[in-house]
Order: sequence, then C-alpha cells, then structure tokens
Amino acid sequence: MISAFYGLYGRKLLLFIVLSLPFLAYHAETVPSNNDIETWLPEKLDARSVYEEFKREFGADEVILVGLAKPLPSESIIESLRQRIERITGVRECWSPHRLRSVMLDMDVSLETAERRIRGLLIAHDQSMIGLLAVLSDHGLQHRTDTVREVREQLAYCQLSADRVSLGGSPVVIAELDRLGSRRNGKPLFLATLCICLVLLVVSIRDFRLSLSILGITIWAIELTLAAIKVPGGEMNFILNALPVLVMVFTITISIHVVHYYRSSLHLDDALTTALQLAWKPCCLAIGTTAIGLLSLGVSDMAPVRVFGYTAAFGSVVSLFAGLCLTPAILTVLPAAGGVVRPRNSWFRHSCDLVLSRPVLVAACASILIIVTAFGLPLLDSHIDPLDFLPASSRIRSDSLRLEDALTSSSSVETVIDFAGDGSTFIDRLERVRQIQQLYAEHPAVRHTLSLADFVPPKLPDSPFEAAGWLSRANARRHSSAFLADDTNLWRISTRLYPSTQADDVNVATELRTLANADNVAVTGVAPLLDFAQRSIFVGFWKSFSTAFVIITAVMIVSLRSLKAGCVAMIPNVTPICLVFGTLGWLRLPVDIGMMMTGSIAVGLAVDGTFHYLLHYYRLRDADCPLRDAARMSLYQTGMPILVASVVSAVGMLALAFSSFLPTARFGCLMAILLIVAAVGDLVVLPCFLSIGVSPAGPATPSGAPAVPRFLTVARKDLAADAVVPLSRATLADCPQTVSNALGDSGLC
Repeated sequence: MISAFYGLYGRKLLLFIVLSLPFLAYHAETVPSNNDIETWLPEKLDARSVYEEFKREFGADEVILVGLAKPLPSESIIESLRQRIERITGVRECWSPHRLRSVMLDMDVSLETAERRIRGLLIAHDQSMIGLLAVLSDHGLQHRTDTVREVREQLAYCQLSADRVSLGGSPVVIAELDRLGSRRNGKPLFLATLCICLVLLVVSIRDFRLSLSILGITIWAIELTLAAIKVPGGEMNFILNALPVLVMVFTITISIHVVHYYRSSLHLDDALTTALQLAWKPCCLAIGTTAIGLLSLGVSDMAPVRVFGYTAAFGSVVSLFAGLCLTPAILTVLPAAGGVVRPRNSWFRHSCDLVLSRPVLVAACASILIIVTAFGLPLLDSHIDPLDFLPASSRIRSDSLRLEDALTSSSSVETVIDFAGDGSTFIDRLERVRQIQQLYAEHPAVRHTLSLADFVPPKLPDSPFEAAGWLSRANARRHSSAFLADDTNLWRISTRLYPSTQADDVNVATELRTLANADNVAVTGVAPLLDFAQRSIFVGFWKSFSTAFVIITAVMIVSLRSLKAGCVAMIPNVTPICLVFGTLGWLRLPVDIGMMMTGSIAVGLAVDGTFHYLLHYYRLRDADCPLRDAARMSLYQTGMPILVASVVSAVGMLALAFSSFLPTARFGCLMAILLIVAAVGDLVVLPCFLSIGVSPAGPATPSGAPAVPRFLTVARKDLAADAVVPLSRATLADCPQTVSNALGDSGLC
C-alpha cells in the first residue's frame, strides 16, 4: 500500500514541494528582526516592573555616545554637530560639554565647579576626547538602526574622519547585533554549510542525485519553519538564526536512516515499505523526544528562549515529515539512486570488535569519566554582556571600550526618589538628593553620578530675593529636565559604574539602595537587569534540562516497557551533558544564552541514535541472542548510519563556528561537540553496558507479533553485503557465535 501510494503521488508530492518553495522563501526572508536587549530580560521579575515604571516617567534614556578624539575640532564645529544631531527625528536632545556648562552657569554654578563636574563625563580627564550625548526619542527607540545611520551621516557631513570618531551606547550595539544577526549577513555562511553537507552526503551515500534531492527537501523544511515565525507576528533574533542549521541536522539525519533501511531491504519484494516499517518508530520517537527537549525551553523566563524552543520544536516536526515522508518519494522517483552500494568499512567493523572486546574496561572508564566531569556541573556560571556578542575585531566593540575608558560607560544604575505626599519643599528635596549622591560617590564601584543637584551651586543663595530668582529659573527648566518627573515629586540619580564591576551590578544596586536608607527610594536600570538575566540563564538552563531529562526518561521507559531498560538507555544521553558542560564548569567558562539552550537540544538529539540501536538490540534479545552478540550485531547494523548522521550534522553545526556573530559561533561549536560526544555514547558506552548485562532482556514481544525478529542484517555470498534476511530463533539461540562470525566477515554496515 505504501509503495503504491508513492508510485501514484510521489511525483506530485515533490512537485508541490518545488512549487511552494519560492512562496515559503519569500515569507522567510521578510520576517522582521529584533535584537533589543530588553527582550532578553526576564519578564516575571519585580525588578523589571520597576524599570518599566521608570521608563514611563523618565523615558528609556537610551543614549548614543559620540567621542571625538585629538586633534579636537573647534567648539563651533562641535556645537554645529550637536545641533544637527538634535534635529534628527530619532533624537530627543543632544548634550555637548558647552551646552552642559552653559546650563550650569545659568544656574549660578561657578565655572570651576562646572568644569569639574563635566570632566570624566563628556571631557576625558587627560582632555584627549570630547563627547556628545544623544538621548533617543520614542521614534528613535523604534528605529534604532536608522537613527544610528543618520548620526553617522551627520558626522560624515561635518568631515570628521572615522579614525577620530568613536560611537557607542546600547542603540549602536543593538544596530550592530541586528546587522550581524540578520539572515542576509549569515546567508553566505549558511550556503557554505549546505555545500559542505552536500559533499558529505555524496561521500556517505555515494549518489549525487539522491544527495542533492535530500538537500532540496532539507531547504524546503528550513524555509517552512522560518516562514511559520511570521504567522503569529514573530520576529527573528540572533538565536533564531541558528534555527536553519538545526532543522538541517534533523532532516538529514532522518533521511540518512531511511536511505540506509531502504538499501538494506532491496532484495525483498517491497523494499520501500520495509524501510518505512523499520524507520518510522525510531525516527518518530527520536523526533518526539527532541521536540520535548526543545519545548522544555518554554520554562525559561526569557521570551526569545521560549520562542526558539517552540519554533525549533515545530521545525523538528517539519523535519520528520520531510525526512520520513518525502525521502521515500525521492527514492520512488529516483529508484536507481537507492541501489545497493557495497560498503567498504572494515575499519568500522574492526573498531566495533575492539570496543566490545573489553566491555567491562570501557564501561568502567566511561563511568569514571562521566562521574568526574559531572562534579563540574555545579561550578557552571553564566554571563551576558552585549559587547561579548561582537567579534573581538569589531569596530563597535573597540569604540565602546575606548569610550568607557576615556569618558563613561553606556549602562547605568538609576535611582528614583519619590517625595510625593511628604510635604517637603523643593530646596529640601534638592538637599536630600545631594546627600544621597555624596553617599553614592564614596562607593568604590561608582565612577560618577548625575542628577539635578549637579546643575545647581554647592551652596544656595542666602538672600531671599536671590533664592527666589534662582528658584524661578529652576522652575522654568523643570519641565525639560531629564531628572524630574511627576511635577517635581520624582527625582532621579543616574549612576555610572566602573566597567570592572559590572559583573556585580545587582549587588551594587542593592548596596546603593541600602546607602539611601529610605522607603521612598527605588533602584533600577538596564545594568542590574542584565545581571538578573545572567542568573535567569543559569536557572533556566537547569530548569529546561531537568524538565527535558525527566520527560524523555519517561518516554524511554514507556517505549521500552521496562524501568531498568529506560534508565540504562539514558546513559548515552546524559554523557554529552556531563562531559561537555561538566568540563566547562571545571574550566570556569561561563555559559551564555546560546550555550544554555544546547543542553536541552543535546538530550533530544542524542536519543536519535539510541532508539535506532536499542530497537535492533531488543529484536535480537527477543530471539534469545546472547547479550554480547546482540550488542555486536546491533552495532554492525546501526552503527555506521548513526556515525554518518552525527558527522554530517556536526560538520554542519561546526560551520557556524566561522560566523562573525559570537553567539552563533559558540552555539555551533558546542552543538558540534555535543553531537560527536552523543555518537560516542551511542556507539561505545551503550553497547558496552548492554553487553555486560546491565540491562534486562528487554521488552516482551507484543501479543500477536512474530516471536522472531522479521529482519536482521546478515551477509551471505549470494546476497549484497547489507542485505536483510530472516533468521530463525534456533539459528540465533544455537549458533550465536556462527552468526556473529558471519556478520564479522561480511563487511556490512
């Protein structure tokens, strides 16, 4: 029935795939991109609600910091540049040293005091750099990339050479992240990845047309997954840019297994039906557990991580359809492409024999290594810094570090003091803010502070008439002040920290809140929120991994119908986590957002080879085949496709390591390592544990099913090397060594 279906509809199905590809590609290319830092902040967090309230009162206060290095332009040119930048639609206001100084002098601040307050903020202490501070408007927040581009245009208009100008601030970093993380920028790398995978497919399958066709349905699965993001109004981000390679891995892995089963069954009357009967269960179970691992990312407090988990889970289902349903259509249209290829992999057979010749030693060494590295898991730490997402050679990165060194950092800790209802006068509130500022200035982590108190003289006029005149001028400016809100009830203190202390911004914010020592003080800002995000990364990693591990273990137990068998089957699936992440913990290498997600993905991907191996193993055990022979024969049968799929997938992932976008590069490197380690777990650790009797006999043969496994791969002189022939229970029970020797001499995979 299956062969008849593909005979009638195989060409039509593939024609539909070809015709729908341009439509899907168009929608996949038009998905908007958003790498706003705030989208990565935890949603269910009291600190975030405080920050949202701060933005409603004072604005987001995202700034573009322009640094002008020596030879310094004249003050007239700087003021002309400031005015031109301030006229940009996305800029609310722009501050220069001259303008800041003028406001202070107008408020009766002495010239010496004004210069001292500006120094280190907009003028370098050694006067090697002068800065301009452009505060973005609401329009600028929505169009950061365009606003940054217009600022660059104004710099070019004023004929300021690029080597004299440094540009920094979160809008600049976000605009660069959008560029680096865009599909357009990553397209050359992705095309290179496809070409590498095509070469590897040709080498492993040894048929160009079949390899090219598999790559075609892989591209279709990728475009369908990306186009699906647009349906609910989703947005691309730098983590979702790794999604195409992930879908590619899923699809190619399934297709390789289907082709292997098909070629192993060509001597039978209905090879296609047999191949699907052998492939559907392990492939569906593997993708199901992979989807569970991806869906477990939904427990994360970060919206982009949840979106990645849901979208990648959908992509895994699309890959299952493409690999399991479309590959047979290709084999029907190109029947010669599925022809028997006599394998030449005696090295693999000898490697299997070498591993299983000392199963106790291998299992003991593997256990010790897993346990030792597992102790490194509690040592894992997390880190998130937008600048770390940029390449070391990035001009934006070097400019930002240069600005932090000469002028100020781009992130701040914000303090809001609420005087509503306390009956205090304007002067009383001003003095209270000044006292808190002085306490902040004594903190070793604080670089400098800025508030309305910096725009007034240290000592207010003693004369009532002079004080009245000063208050009148101050009252006239309060509506345009960025440090007052709610009719002077809310006062703001902006605190800049030294870069070396930014890893402890949460602790610093807590300490500043303690120094203020008042119930009406709230401390917020992007800097402490990023630290909260770091902690959420670590918590989210364990939550998602634990969720995936528990659910996948339950699936294993149910599918194998044995508690002990299910637990043993999880050994190769936790091996990558213990070895890779445990090593990261011992080396004290921090885990970022992209690396965090690989844990749950790795558990799901590792299950793929485990299911293919175990189903063959338990068919042999049902036929009373001895433990070691069952382990060896199953390894002969399933080992090579597991290895080929892992190598092709790992190389595809490893291609991401050449990305100029560090999160993508780290994700690719770690996933490649995890895939190889998972293959080692499936091909070395699991067979050794099974061959020494760690697992029970396996699930009982279902009622009504034949007591003998229907198909086992055994070589005979009159059959192809990887042909499938039925064997009786007696053959397996009475002559296990004979069967094992026949397999060993066959050269099959």
